[in-house]
Amino acid sequence: MSAGVCRFFSELLRRNAQLGMRGLTNYYLSCCVNSLLQSLAATWELAGILEKWATAGLRADSRNVPLQLKKVLAAMRSDPPQPCPHRDFLNCLDRNSIHLNIQHDADEVFLSILNLIQQQMEDRDLALEIQNLYKISMETQLQCLECNSVQSRSTYLLSLPLHIKEDHNSLEGCMASFFEHQELRGANSCFCSQCGTRKPSRRGVKLNSLPQILCIQLKRFRNMRGSTRKMDCEVTFPETFDFSESLREVFSANFSQDDCRYSLYAVVVHCGCAVSGHYTAFVRHKDNKQWYYADDSHVQQTSWEDVQTSYGGRYRGTAYMLMYRRDSKEPTST
Repeated sequence: MSAGVCRFFSELLRRNAQLGMRGLTNYYLSCCVNSLLQSLAATWELAGILEKWATAGLRADSRNVPLQLKKVLAAMRSDPPQPCPHRDFLNCLDRNSIHLNIQHDADEVFLSILNLIQQQMEDRDLALEIQNLYKISMETQLQCLECNSVQSRSTYLLSLPLHIKEDHNSLEGCMASFFEHQELRGANSCFCSQCGTRKPSRRGVKLNSLPQILCIQLKRFRNMRGSTRKMDCEVTFPETFDFSESLREVFSANFSQDDCRYSLYAVVVHCGCAVSGHYTAFVRHKDNKQWYYADDSHVQQTSWEDVQTSYGGRYRGTAYMLMYRRDSKEPTST
């Protein structure tokens, strides 16, 4: 590496240190993982749980995702001058079938990381604590349209997948559509235990509880005529969101939470088309509450107005994942 290139990277690291954030070098098409790591680093609750995990006997385990995640998040909190060492984490994901040199879907990688934490973390209490951090608990109700009997079951998601329309969308509208009742007829009819056969049904979903960290996926990729197309249409989303004001009707009878106000703290952005693209991230700093833009090794301070440019539009980076934090338990800065 030439002296000029070394000086460039030294200056970049110095600036990132002043910003209080560390960039991540793009290795082997790692922009997807880099953007997720910036978002996970801004999720201080996750790092706090991992710090409680005693890992003395796992130091050499290069296949253990929660162990390598704990290490890389700690490294991202430390000071430069050295680049953040996240190659071990990338290689660990590669050994767990999230391969290098392949373009990945950010939401799929995010869910894979959470699932691997559940599989590989031997402290089951802490593993469950991490799952509960993201757990969206729901009740699915299926009503037979002939006998009116209702079948209910509890389920959960770790990321809320929201379909978008090809014109203007709002986050509130997308959420309302997700919880709308759907009629299932014909080939989609469901088995009714009361009638003993498949019958037309009405399906509805209600919220039992909301998590501390609400992760939302805006489903911008759609399969059409055998090929995948990206939808660049606009999806507006607020910096703060209150379920109790906007979507109280989606609460189940068992919903008992008082704190339903959320603040946005991370946005994973996709640039490009469905078959070729690049991921970046906007994250909000824990201490100074300022927004930053992370594009691999380059980090710069930005603003909420710049975050809003990711609403959508042709030839622009578009928000793909949104991470909201419930306001009530946000810790004070030290």
